[in-house]
Amino acid sequence: MTDTTGAQTPLPEIAGTLLERMGIEITEATARRAVGTMPVAGNTQPYGLLHGGASAVLAETLGSYAAQQHAGASRAAVGIELSCTHHRSAREGLVTGTATALHLGRTLATYQVVVDDADGRRICTARLTCMLIDAVA
Repeated sequence: MTDTTGAQTPLPEIAGTLLERMGIEITEATARRAVGTMPVAGNTQPYGLLHGGASAVLAETLGSYAAQQHAGASRAAVGIELSCTHHRSAREGLVTGTATALHLGRTLATYQVVVDDADGRRICTARLTCMLIDAVA
């Protein structure tokens, strides 16, 4: 992945994280855009529908990845606000999330994240704001 200066930023290790447990795969991450997928299977409510919280996790993950690219290696991006509107659900397959930058500032970065099903139908629209802070050594 590359940050806003074009420098390569390595992917963080996901073993043992929520991303691994939910099957989230990041396919693209730049400061302006991040894309990833998540299986519906294993991320459902007891009724068999994609859990709204799973869509929120995907949205925050993608926005945070993009914000970290904007922040650069010496800073950290931490989510401070997430709102999600759930338009419909899915019962099977993969959902794809796309985070697009709305604001890339010195201390804040805000993203709109759209989660679609395999047929391109919108599942969720989310907005994430991250604070950009000095990285803890």
